[in-house]
Amino acid sequence: MLDDDFETARAYVDVAKFDAGRVAAVREAAAIVYYLSGDYEAALSELRAVRRMTGSQSFVPLMADCERGMGRPQKALDFIKGIDMNGLDTETRVEVLLVASGARADLGQLDAAVLVLQVPELNKLPDGDIKARLQYGYADALLAAGRAEDAHVWMKKAAASDINDSTDAQERLETL
Repeated sequence: MLDDDFETARAYVDVAKFDAGRVAAVREAAAIVYYLSGDYEAALSELRAVRRMTGSQSFVPLMADCERGMGRPQKALDFIKGIDMNGLDTETRVEVLLVASGARADLGQLDAAVLVLQVPELNKLPDGDIKARLQYGYADALLAAGRAEDAHVWMKKAAASDINDSTDAQERLETL
């Protein structure tokens, strides 16, 4: 239902929350449905509950992105500043960096959006989804900053890293 029927998906998670609102997995499912349907305020509320219930930091990128979705990129950056990046796994850390870069771009700080993603993981991660997403985001930031040639180079790297076809890097490369 998440692909095409958000109203029904939301109805199901609302019922699940009524029946099992103290189960973290139910609240997480609700957060995802709300996020994907664009209800960032409700998603953030649910993500906060899940974080309190589980103590997990894996939801912090989505929480920060909810702030961006509500038009509050500075609040997203303030939230990110309070996160212990060393305590995050690599995938979560990369997602936080991507959100931070997007928030900088939202604020018109295009060079800062590029700088946020200039991390060792750009080259050191093994090929796969995480590396491809990071390189793709970096290429996008470069393009937004007016550095089309550099963006082309990094989109090419993203396409090569995307061994699972998790991004549209190859198609984007052709348009660059």
